[in-house]
Amino acid sequence: MPEALQGCHTLLIEGYVVEGHVPVAQVKRLLAERPAIKGISLPGMPAGSPGMEGEKTEPFTVYEIGDGDTKVFARE
Repeated sequence: MPEALQGCHTLLIEGYVVEGHVPVAQVKRLLAERPAIKGISLPGMPAGSPGMEGEKTEPFTVYEIGDGDTKVFARE
């Protein structure tokens, strides 16, 4: 896992890695679309994300975990 994409939890689901406190809607999208990537990540532990206390202060940026460049999977 690239350091820049590390979260605090790792889940393996249907062949994909889900790293960090990724919103459920994005996990569902990943499984529905089944892109050719290794998984998705919401790096760090942003306040207001699923399972974290505090209020969401800005959109969450969920990144693709792939073989090369870091790309945005979704902003929520």
